[in-house]
Order: sequence, then structure tokens, then C-alpha cells
Amino acid sequence: MEIRSLDGDDPDTIAALLPGFRETMSVELPDDPPVTEALLARLLQRRHGADRLVLAAFDGERIAGSLKLGLDLAEPADTGHGSLWVFPGFRRRGAGRLLIAAAQRELAERDRPRLLLDAPHTPASEGFAGAVGARRTVTNLRNRLRLNEAVRARLDGCAEQKVAGYHLAYWLGRCPDDLVDSYALAWRELDVQVNGQARIQAATAADVRAREDEAVRTGHRQYTAAAVEDGTGAVVAYSTLYVRDSPMADAGEVLVLPEHRRRGLGTWTKAYATAWAAHENEQLFLVQAWNETENDAIVALNGKLGFAADASWSTYELNT
Repeated sequence: MEIRSLDGDDPDTIAALLPGFRETMSVELPDDPPVTEALLARLLQRRHGADRLVLAAFDGERIAGSLKLGLDLAEPADTGHGSLWVFPGFRRRGAGRLLIAAAQRELAERDRPRLLLDAPHTPASEGFAGAVGARRTVTNLRNRLRLNEAVRARLDGCAEQKVAGYHLAYWLGRCPDDLVDSYALAWRELDVQVNGQARIQAATAADVRAREDEAVRTGHRQYTAAAVEDGTGAVVAYSTLYVRDSPMADAGEVLVLPEHRRRGLGTWTKAYATAWAAHENEQLFLVQAWNETENDAIVALNGKLGFAADASWSTYELNT
């Protein structure tokens, strides 16, 4: 097999990898909607403040698997964080080991001594991780919300509630100019590292606009609901949701500033963004969200809205 580096922003890369991802998901998640070009493009695109490497293992001219690697350019961290996929017809033939070795070489050339990889938390993944000397560092829950009639009614009820001292602002795509600076200040407080994305520690309006443009480039519509404090006009909480041409949408971030927590703002904003998107997109029947198993607040919030965890993914660490 031969390892090649591909451009994750090139439509030809998406077209080449899409059949393998669709086959993989049909095996791993047979009840899910088929993987779309928009979803794969979103996974592989370069993100604001981060570089992106896409390595593919070729068996002749057939792609056996790929490894997506995100590099935070601003953070002085020593890691690269990605995901490894070996397509069903090529497993147990060494493609995974070849891709990991190629990623380790790429990181070593950039003086980054640690490789982080996400994978489904299964006996097979645990066994492979042990075989290549990887250490599990954290486990995340995959949560699903099926938009049946009862769930839609629950979302509508939560969205219609009022929280004293705050009002709701919401937008599709571009944040209003009069809120963008405050929204950026709130975003600075986000303390969850997302695979392949940069940790923006001093976010500005320009960073917000860059992230909005990313979604547009891959055919995603970003629904945002924000809690705004009465009097100050400051954004103190927000939730995002990404909708594409698919029956499945992806929940984005949920943030409540520390001094405004335990008032229901997270539930309010997430319910509103989800209910709004569900009303506007008749094809939606499934929303997917991720959270660390140790994040009790988000686990409770998701449960209140009707999300149910149906799988877990772990992050494994290797030295380069």
C-alpha cells in the first residue's frame, strides 16, 4: 500500500473518499442516513486557525482508508488530533498501522511529539490501540435526538419558556452586527477542545465571520440561539446547530458563561435552536450531539431535551 497526502478542501478528494465512508457507515451505523458530500467536506475542510492533513492509504488506485489530522496553529501545544478510518474491505491488512506511521512522521517533522486519534469505543478499537501502543485519554458520548412528535412538543415547550433578566436572540448564518463582538467575547470562554479545530482564546468578530464562512463553504446552515442579558445587551449563553441536505443535523456548541449558569439558559438556547431548525427543515428526523462522559451539566441538559446516548468514542494518545 502507498500513503498519499490529499487536499481536504478539494472536491476531488471528497469524491474519492465518499464511497469508502458510505460503505463504512452502512456497516457501522446501518440505521443512519447515508453520508453526504456536505458532511464529509465539513469533516475534512481546513478550519480557521488550524491546518489540516488528510492522509490516504492506496491499494493500487483503490483507497483503503484515511486519517484526518488537525493542527492548531496558534496553540503552542505539541499535538495533532485526528480520526482514523479503515474501510471494511481492507481491514486487517496493515492500512491502519501505515496511516498512523505516516501521521507520526508528519508530526515529528513539525516538532509535535503527540498524536491523538478518535475512534469508536469498541473491543476492536481497544485491541488495536493496545497493539500500536496507544493510551486512552478520554471517552465521549454520542447522543441522538429523534424528532418524533413527543420530542418536538418537548422542544417547543422548553423554547417557549422565559428566563427572567434575559431575552433571546437568534439568527441563521451570519450573527447580527450589533451582537457579533459580544458573541465573540462569549466564545472566548469555551473550554472544550474540538477535534481538528483551533482553540480560539481571544476570539474577535473576524473569527466569528471566518467560522460562519466555513459552514457556508460546505453547504451547512448554522442555526444559533443566544441568551442576551437585559440591560447590558451582552451575549451570556448560546447554542449552535448545523443543518445540511440530510435527515440528520449536528449540534454544535453549548456555552453558558460561569456567572450565568444554573438558570436554564443552556436548555433554553439549545431547545430553541433545535426546535427552530426542526420547524424549518421538514426532512430532519435526527440530531446528533457529542459530550465528554464527565460533563455532568451537558449530560443532564441533553437528557432533559430527550437525547439518548447510543455509543461512545474514545481518544487515544501515541508518541511520535
